Amino acid sequence: MIESLSSTLNIILIGFRGTGKTTIGRMLAQRLGKEFVDADVYLEQKEGKSVKDIFAEGGEKLFREIETEIIAELCLSDNRVVATGGGAILREENVRTLKKSGIIILLEADTDTIYRRIHRDTTTEQRRPSLTNRNAYEEIEYLLEYRRPLYDKTADFVINTASMSVTDAATRIITFLRNHVMDLKN
Repeated sequence: MIESLSSTLNIILIGFRGTGKTTIGRMLAQRLGKEFVDADVYLEQKEGKSVKDIFAEGGEKLFREIETEIIAELCLSDNRVVATGGGAILREENVRTLKKSGIIILLEADTDTIYRRIHRDTTTEQRRPSLTNRNAYEEIEYLLEYRRPLYDKTADFVINTASMSVTDAATRIITFLRNHVMDLKN
């Protein structure tokens, strides 16, 4: 288990799209007095285009190269809650950078829950490309199966957000951090 660490370390949220990284991350940041950064939003602002447009221009290879640069940049600072893109764990370089920067929390949910959440988000189709030639549900199943071992290997703590409120998820993460990782006053 992780030893007691400084409360200024970053809290890194990993997991598939639709598991609550941004929503829970914002609440965590507010409750812990940390800055919140969504890596994909930061990337889009810095590049001046959507993730989908970057994929259209240079494919996944270009996107992953930019993502690696963004992760390295975001991890130079501390005292943040950082929500990574769902595929950030695909590159070992990213995993090493994230692990050096803070505590990694995996948010997970089942395929049905992720599918429902993604399709409720009206911006998903405009901002996020399809990563396979499958329909949306099959793509989620396929990518979850492929990424699951990488998520599990990377995470310091795992929480299933499928049937949990944002408040409850944030509270469970804070309890984990307080009990096992950080000297938190909140």
